[in-house]
Amino acid sequence: MKYLLILVFFIVPSFAKDKITIGMGAYIQSQPYKDVDDMLLASPVFFYDNSIFYARWTRFGVYFLGDKSDDFSWGFSLTAQPRTNGYSADDSIYLSGMDEKKNSWEGGIAFSTSFKNSYIELMYLRDLLDRYDSYIAKIEIGHSLKFDKISFYPSIVCVYQSDSFLNYYYGVTSKESQSSIHNIYTPNADLKYALQTYISYPINKKLSAFFNARIDLLSKEAKNSPLVNQDYYYSGLASLIYTFNF
Repeated sequence: MKYLLILVFFIVPSFAKDKITIGMGAYIQSQPYKDVDDMLLASPVFFYDNSIFYARWTRFGVYFLGDKSDDFSWGFSLTAQPRTNGYSADDSIYLSGMDEKKNSWEGGIAFSTSFKNSYIELMYLRDLLDRYDSYIAKIEIGHSLKFDKISFYPSIVCVYQSDSFLNYYYGVTSKESQSSIHNIYTPNADLKYALQTYISYPINKKLSAFFNARIDLLSKEAKNSPLVNQDYYYSGLASLIYTFNF
């Protein structure tokens, strides 16, 4: 078997190793916390793969083992991505007295395998900034579809969230309960599920419209938190991306 530092997988459109794609878009993410406004911000978009290093929107990685053929591929990589959860006590009157819960960066190992137009990816990620000081594990299963010029990349996601993760973002400590309106809440580890799709539409040979839509269903332990009043939160991206050779 011929081993390679493997090319980019699935999830987003594949780009040759001599191409780079850059863009900018608007990203929105709702918040499950009581009376907290949606997050809306400008997001850079960056896709690149040279068989050693890859970038996929806001996720980055380095391949270290894999094999690629026309019909079947697999590979391991070290990877990192941002964690866009959290709140401040002044975001809502229902969070008054709570400690600030910050965004973070996660890093770990990913394994991906594909067969024709379908893929599976497993990831183990740890908190790199010691916010929630623990780990999550994720499996994603997806398939690529094309209708005329429009490409779709739908997938289902299952995420194991450790008790430390859920305690940080959805729990209420004894100290916080004394200065807030909430009783102590200590969630246990649990699973959450998500559905998402990427959509790509070429405007011309180099310029494309690129979209992402995702809905995350909160785990039972998160839904039982006194801080939330939603069973889910959604996120999405609308952007223009430009691909060129270099």
